[in-house]
This record gives sequence, structure tokens and C-alpha cells, in this order.
Amino acid sequence: MKMIDHICIIDDDAITVFGIKKLLTSTIECNNIDAFSNGKLAIEYLSEIVANKTKLPDLIFLDLNMPIMDGWEFLEEFLKLPIADAITVNIVTSSINKEDRDKSNFYKCRTHHNITYNTKPLNKVEIEKITDIA
Repeated sequence: MKMIDHICIIDDDAITVFGIKKLLTSTIECNNIDAFSNGKLAIEYLSEIVANKTKLPDLIFLDLNMPIMDGWEFLEEFLKLPIADAITVNIVTSSINKEDRDKSNFYKCRTHHNITYNTKPLNKVEIEKITDIA
């Protein structure tokens, strides 16, 4: 079973968070899975990690539609952080809007981080693919 040290899930839907965690634990071994209900809480956490020079997550699952700070706003702030290593940011959304997929490609072209796009709900095969590139 593949080992990933640290994963963050940023999603305001508790059922989605539960489902992703369940799929992850059946697919990989992970020491630490953190969950945040909006982008603001997550960016504050990640900013603190960067400031303290501690270990960043290897993989981030990011919802787009959330209160306080949505996924796009999170990405804007995340890309400003001085992070040398590439982190896989997997957008997981219920949106089937072509503009959202195009916007994710726009962000992918602006960064060295690995940005992928998937629609909810995720299944085990998709989780295996996502964790393979992390």
C-alpha cells in the first residue's frame, strides 16, 4: 500500500470529507489527514506551516464552492506562498461547468504545483490515480 505522509481536504461538506477519508484509508497509508471547512482556514494553516518551515502536505483535495473563501480564492492565495516543492492540488467539485475546468487549466499553467480536476463523487479508481501522482 502506498504511503503519503500528509493530506489536506478543504471542503465544507462533511459527507464529502468523510467519503474522501474513507476512500483514502482503503487505498493508501497516511499519517495525517487534516480537514478544513473553507479556504481561509486552510490558507491560514498552510501559511503558518510555511512560516515555521515545517512539512507541507503532499496532497490537497480542494472544493470550489465554499463559504468565506472559495476554492478559487484559496488557489490565488496558495500560489502566492513561497513553496519550492510541487504539491498536488486536486480540485474536487460538483460543477460540470466548462468554465470551471478551463479556469483550473489557467491556474495549472501559472504554477509548478500539480493541479488536477475531478468531479464529485470520487471513486476508488480516481483516488488511486490522484494518490499515484502525489
